[in-house]
Amino acid sequence: MTKSTISSRKLDHIQLAFESQLSDADQRFYYEPMLSAHPELNVIPSTTLAGATMTVPLWISSMTGGAEKAGKINLLLAEVCKTHGLGMGLGSCRPVLENSEYSRDFEIRKYIGNQPLFANLGIAQIEELIAKNELQKLVDMVNRLEANGLIIHVNPLQEWMQPEGDRFALSPLETVKRVLDVVDFPIIVKEVGQGFGPKSLAALLQLPIAALDYGAFGGTNFSKLENLRRESVERTLLEPVQHVGHTAIEMTNWINQLHTSLGNKVQCEKIIVSGGVSTFLDGYYHLQKLSMPALYAQASPFLKYALEGEAALHQFVEAQIKGLALAYTYLTLKENA
Repeated sequence: MTKSTISSRKLDHIQLAFESQLSDADQRFYYEPMLSAHPELNVIPSTTLAGATMTVPLWISSMTGGAEKAGKINLLLAEVCKTHGLGMGLGSCRPVLENSEYSRDFEIRKYIGNQPLFANLGIAQIEELIAKNELQKLVDMVNRLEANGLIIHVNPLQEWMQPEGDRFALSPLETVKRVLDVVDFPIIVKEVGQGFGPKSLAALLQLPIAALDYGAFGGTNFSKLENLRRESVERTLLEPVQHVGHTAIEMTNWINQLHTSLGNKVQCEKIIVSGGVSTFLDGYYHLQKLSMPALYAQASPFLKYALEGEAALHQFVEAQIKGLALAYTYLTLKENA
């Protein structure tokens, strides 16, 4: 460090001192500054999903596809996954199922390399395929996209709130079971912003799925989004129900309890913590607290930085990785956090 650099840094300290005061310490962690040198980035433990290795336990949640800019966004997200060792779920692949001309927006295997990539379809569309005895279309779509498997997003409240929403004839649990009976690729089951209650979690944990994705209350809420599309009178009357749901913290506590009580009945391989995960510290907290193997996931921050461009997206991911490395080196979870 040169004399001019030191002088500049000291001047920064003087100018920024009054802007750098904090009073709200994060109460979830012990900070242990004495026990380790600064970390290498490989201090973050790698993980696997559907047989594919992830260098960092960070998942890009499903968010977009089949619309203007979707192809470019998916390409950027795929490239950042390959560079940094992440995994991602595509946005709803319904357009691909209904019209093959949209496939190009989702065909990103060559950009993501060997990182885990999952297609994605709603429970309503899968129920329709079951009714028509056309589940082979689902298999063909996953194969065409060269995906490792399929995310089934479960959204009864969203569909009910959506003015033109679908209505289910089967329970989502029955639909998922029927898919598992037919396909031989990995399945992830995901909620879309309300999360799962303890009975639903218990049922899912006993299925042979690759992962259970929280989609917890606290992130983007698609029930609210759909209700905002309604006429004002009906919107106001239905508004209270969009506040029903479960936070990621609630669900992590339930998963730990169920993991113990269900014992060897648990067949689900991994948890994906999503919904209200604002920072890498939120992700690290759940990774440490969960008794099951886990990843954490985000959607809207990835979309935000992807829209800003390739450089911004890579800077965002690099900052998350650096933050995680610090967390794994200097932070431990408090007993009652």
